[in-house]
Amino acid sequence: MKLSTKGRYAVMAMVDLASHSDGRPVALADIAERQEISLSYLEQLFAKLRRGGLVRSVRGPGGGYLLSRETGDMRISDIILAVDEPIRATRCSPGVARGCHSDKSRCLTHDLWEELGNQIYLYLTAVTLADVCERRVLGSSRMLFTMGRSETPRAEAVTTRTDVAVTGTELAAARQAG
Repeated sequence: MKLSTKGRYAVMAMVDLASHSDGRPVALADIAERQEISLSYLEQLFAKLRRGGLVRSVRGPGGGYLLSRETGDMRISDIILAVDEPIRATRCSPGVARGCHSDKSRCLTHDLWEELGNQIYLYLTAVTLADVCERRVLGSSRMLFTMGRSETPRAEAVTTRTDVAVTGTELAAARQAG
């Protein structure tokens, strides 16, 4: 499954906004320049984020956008869903019995991909904007990318590295404890 640019850019822009706001509005042109995203595309995304209640706009000189709530109260899934990005890994409509085949049957791996979409949603719901801004989302993927290209990642290489793997559940527990 691949998240489209709409969802990725929305999260990137919100992290930038959170990182550069300091209580003052941030101009979309500044975000566009720092993140190398088209200004017109950002304007479309921020219109959806505003309608979703995640940002508020300030007009006039020195205007721009502010987060509408604290970064710790804003989930990554909220951002992605606000820009109409579905979080799913199947071609089928979620929660519908009919499948994506021409005869309306489900493919043999439908349940696998549907559950993957559910797990992605659960993870993105467990991660807040604060987690991303404060770089608390480091996991086993960093280890996989440091492996040589000729090496094949093994399941035990990931599962035995619990010292670097951070799950959504662990992030939620850490937020409650601290």
